[in-house]
Amino acid sequence: MISTLRFIMVLSLVVWVGGIIFFSFVLAPTLFSTLGGAENGRHLAGSVVNRSLGALHFIGIACGLIFLTCLFLYSNAINGPMRAAATQSILIFIMLAVTAFSQFAIAPRMAALRNQMGVIDDIAATDARQVEFDRWHRWSTSAEAGVLISGLVLLFLVSKEVR
Repeated sequence: MISTLRFIMVLSLVVWVGGIIFFSFVLAPTLFSTLGGAENGRHLAGSVVNRSLGALHFIGIACGLIFLTCLFLYSNAINGPMRAAATQSILIFIMLAVTAFSQFAIAPRMAALRNQMGVIDDIAATDARQVEFDRWHRWSTSAEAGVLISGLVLLFLVSKEVR
């Protein structure tokens, strides 16, 4: 049972962190480089990225909850809480909080601005809505980077314990 719990913990982190890496370094850049030059290309790429990011957030939340459940069961199975479990719990709570903030606070604001602007390719970079959208996009990017870094640290800590 202990081996299975550890496997599920590692798997949940790999799925979440791997998803962020794929999204950030493959999917989003590919969409914008492929579609960016076409008519309404940035708008279309942004729409796909937005939907994909929402799915990634819900996958991350599910993975975080699975990790927490397994960490609790694992700690109890080895006769009491470990000091490492506290650090891991803090990191996963940070990841969950930032992901939830991104999904339920940042994403809706960006979506509202996109709806106001219509086709984003037609909006001047100096337009107040575009400036506000860019500000929220920086928040979104920073949030994903924070979750990625926290996830990599957590994955290191969990893998370090494997003997």
